[in-house]
Amino acid sequence: MANYICISRSGDGHYNLARDGFFLDNVKKGDVIMYFYVNSQAVIIGRNQNAWKECNISALERDGIQLVRRHTGGGAVYHDRGNLNFSFIMHESDYDLDRQMRVITSAVESYGVKTERSGRNDVLLDGKKFSGNAYGLAKGNRSHHGTLLVNADLTHIGDYLNVSTEKMRAKGVESVRSRVCNLSEYIPDISVEKVRKAVLEAFKAEYGDAVQYRFTEEEKKEIEARRKVQSSWEWRFGKTPEFDCTVDHRYPFGEVQLHFNLKQGQVRSVKAYSDCLDTSLVGHVEEALAGARFTGSDLASAIESYMLANHGKNEAELSQISDYLRRNVPENM
Repeated sequence: MANYICISRSGDGHYNLARDGFFLDNVKKGDVIMYFYVNSQAVIIGRNQNAWKECNISALERDGIQLVRRHTGGGAVYHDRGNLNFSFIMHESDYDLDRQMRVITSAVESYGVKTERSGRNDVLLDGKKFSGNAYGLAKGNRSHHGTLLVNADLTHIGDYLNVSTEKMRAKGVESVRSRVCNLSEYIPDISVEKVRKAVLEAFKAEYGDAVQYRFTEEEKKEIEARRKVQSSWEWRFGKTPEFDCTVDHRYPFGEVQLHFNLKQGQVRSVKAYSDCLDTSLVGHVEEALAGARFTGSDLASAIESYMLANHGKNEAELSQISDYLRRNVPENM
């Protein structure tokens, strides 16, 4: 039985979450792991959330922001270098949420402020959320991971967590938007490194001495394999639950509304509506797009393949729809 500390120096959200998943699957009974990591700019969504509903995917692509899906639940959050992430990982027989939360609140309160817990998931200062938490269970082990807003750029929350309703209107699970704050608003000269040290000291005070976790070569290979899965389109978008999405646009020949039913990131069915004079167009669009993966390039390619196999059937209109979808439906990141 031992207490372990692991501090990731990588800013790659996929890698950091791959390590988190590795620990959850492999921690030994009696051991407690305290894991710290800081992601570069990223949006993190819960395991069962709808990526298209929670995020402005186009803005993420435009600005090179990672989309990372957790293996645990919880809502959508924005991470950058001003955001400290932590995980407690242990066998379920050793799991004690109150004890774990006490480590976090004690660390922050060591700076002379008073914290308040709100429900199971949030920790507040002056009624504002600075820490959100989520939980996982696998193979008899439990993880409790959370975030500490230290000096993050909170202006980006609205940039990346608000879906553009102009082009897409999706029905799905929405995150609860809370008033948030940085610890730096209440604690002068605070930094991510100082907060990490405070949490580490509170952890040792609660659990006892801890040693650095050392990865074997085999463990490193396993984590890299997990990172590849974590960063794949199938994990980030294919895990999206069934939902509906509408893409509308007015073309020179008339307006076309595409109502998609999607599951695991693919088009289960599509219903097209249009006020164009050629009534056969909607049937061709529906036939072309059924079964395609929901990215701009895949939707466009599906229409183009249909056009090659069906020469002369609404080629001018289909070409315009294909071009619009390629340019306006978000791609892989």
